[in-house]
Amino acid sequence: MVDELKSNIKEGCGLKGRPSGACAGSAKPCCSGTQVVNIPELKTANIIPPATDYQFNLKKLYIEPTNRCNLDCRTCMRNSWDEPMGNMSEDAFRHILDGLKTFSPVPEVFFGGFGEPLFHPRIVEMVSEAKKIGATVKLITNGILLTPVMAQNLLDTGIDLIWISIDGATPESYADIRLGASLPQVIENVTRFNEIILSTSSIACCAFIPKYKTKLGITFVAMKRNIADLPAVLKLGRRLNVERFLVTNILPYTEEMQDEILYANLTDSYGHPSLTLPRIDPNFLSLDALYREVDTVNWLDSLPQDNLNHCPFIDNDCGAISWDGGFSPCLALLHTNGTYVRDIKHVSKRWTIGRIQDQSLPKLWFAPEHLAFRDRVKKFDFAPCTNCGSCDLFEYNEEDCYGNAFPVCGGCLWAQGIVRCP
Repeated sequence: MVDELKSNIKEGCGLKGRPSGACAGSAKPCCSGTQVVNIPELKTANIIPPATDYQFNLKKLYIEPTNRCNLDCRTCMRNSWDEPMGNMSEDAFRHILDGLKTFSPVPEVFFGGFGEPLFHPRIVEMVSEAKKIGATVKLITNGILLTPVMAQNLLDTGIDLIWISIDGATPESYADIRLGASLPQVIENVTRFNEIILSTSSIACCAFIPKYKTKLGITFVAMKRNIADLPAVLKLGRRLNVERFLVTNILPYTEEMQDEILYANLTDSYGHPSLTLPRIDPNFLSLDALYREVDTVNWLDSLPQDNLNHCPFIDNDCGAISWDGGFSPCLALLHTNGTYVRDIKHVSKRWTIGRIQDQSLPKLWFAPEHLAFRDRVKKFDFAPCTNCGSCDLFEYNEEDCYGNAFPVCGGCLWAQGIVRCP
């Protein structure tokens, strides 16, 4: 593997021990000065570069077991794409496991992407095998396939956290978004899940000792048609023993879904005076006063600054592998997709470093082009396409008006804290 890594590193790159600067033959910064840690083979090979203020070790890997799904949700990317459907092969997953074991500590594994993980026929085995190599394992599901049998099998693997997607508090509002789904069925499945944990627990010295330590979370995709349901969903979650909630915004993959977004003022505030707020109690008095000026100011300076021009995938040292084995730096680049901002369709083209079937995970992670991209995103010197979008370059992520080349991230809503993933 070390020979693989060496052969894939450009001459003059910082990974050869050169001090911070540009790769040979290039005026743009590459991966110079980045730190690689806890990889014994790299230490033995003496190719660890100088330390900097952040590390490039893989800490979390999103694995897309399938891009198939049992539902037809209004919010889904499949409403606007034309890609083949498939399941991850055993061979591809075996290559992933082999690569994960190379890192120390073993990166977290998150089963999720743009499909329903429980739709994969081997998902229980995949979770079990990831746990056996020492990974923290999490998974997201719509909950329909989380039957008592599936719940028991997943609990037996020792899975750490299961996220349930619930976007409505009533059967009607839920089914209006997740077409083909039934909220009562999801609630029943989660209730049975908790009953299994309760029935297998014991009491010792007045302490409740669960056999299974799996936690539950709820994700909620917020939009105009369901935001009023959020308080009831939070209440439902507490009743279902949920320990974590995550609210994200809708990504409008179709032109019609633009009318559902709750962040129009954030992406259309270019030229407005900026408003910076202190920490403040979100009560009726404060919110009513702010609401009266919501259309007249730029709210970006009032958002947590670590959410602005910061990629959550890069900052948290994540990678993503699609069902067909393609390795990407983030979920946003895992598949070609189009979203709408201010009536303009922005197409984000897929970008992969390579396929896990052809190259080891360490080789993909430490590939110079991947490290160079991560360095660019850390600096985030991209055009502010999310708030501008006034030129033709915004239509694709191929280049921007600052001279950056594919892939560019100025139009990414993840990097502006608008869209979030578990």
